[in-house]
Amino acid sequence: MLDERSKMLLKALVERYIADGQPVGSRTLSKASGLELSPATIRNVMSDLEEMGLIVSPHTSAGRIPTARGYRLFVDTMLTVQPTQYSSHSLAPDQPQKVISNAANLLSSLSQFVGVVITPRRSSAFRHMEFLRLSEKRLLVIIVSPEGDVQNRVIYTEVDYTQAQLIEAANFLNSNYVGLDIDQVRGRLQGEVESLRSEIAALMQAAVNVSTEAIEDTEDEVVIAGERNLLSVSDFSSDMGHLRRAFDLFEQKAQLMRLLDIAGQAEGVRIYIGGESQVVPFEDLSIVSSPYEVDGKVVGTLGVIGPTRMPYDRMIQIVDITSKLMSNALSHHK
Repeated sequence: MLDERSKMLLKALVERYIADGQPVGSRTLSKASGLELSPATIRNVMSDLEEMGLIVSPHTSAGRIPTARGYRLFVDTMLTVQPTQYSSHSLAPDQPQKVISNAANLLSSLSQFVGVVITPRRSSAFRHMEFLRLSEKRLLVIIVSPEGDVQNRVIYTEVDYTQAQLIEAANFLNSNYVGLDIDQVRGRLQGEVESLRSEIAALMQAAVNVSTEAIEDTEDEVVIAGERNLLSVSDFSSDMGHLRRAFDLFEQKAQLMRLLDIAGQAEGVRIYIGGESQVVPFEDLSIVSSPYEVDGKVVGTLGVIGPTRMPYDRMIQIVDITSKLMSNALSHHK
């Protein structure tokens, strides 16, 4: 347990290091903390904090920097978040994919770090389907998901369908199969092939096959914005190894999804500090994340990824407001 004086000095040290990026010495800490303490007293407290694993002395510097444990204690017990200053921003209701892309860009531009959004898990069903004749034996299938996403797929057919046949097939699908899982539709179609005219049945089966592809193409995506922002972060620009590890993480989207999936199981804004556990195995990166909802149901996760030395109070505000804006935009898009 830390006494009040040690807490104040640790808080001042973390805040100063986040602001400047330089190891904090006892003289700087004396000014930053506002405490009337002798340099010797401050050095003794810093020595105690170092023994507890909360701060560390890098290389031969006389100053100290926070460890993952130090950041964690700071975030959990000392961080004060002011009322949000980002409430003037907005995300307009639109196609879900566009809302998600806009949210990732908003996270990135406000934080100046990397914005990440895991797309909602989609139901493998459709809300509406249409056929458009492009040329002889070449059709455009327009598939609208229950979430409002629109997917277009071109199919080539053995028969040259008339516009009347295309309307008939679309009407049959929209009247009988809306809301059903695509696999259920496929099974039902095979059973009803006898009662449908063969050329219409073939068209519907082709449409169902292409719908499966469209749904699989958009499943479990990670949308990332602002990776280049890390190039201007001194913690990374001075160490190409750190930067390479960060970019490797963005390329390994499966790993990124696992990180954010863990975050999505928690309520509200959560902070994962690099190096403190296997959740974020990179010592130089931290994640501030929050789940987002559609109509009151959690469907995905978004967050900011940046250096461990990030202004956590601002990141919490940015992630929190973006989560609310995104939930609102997706819930009002019908």
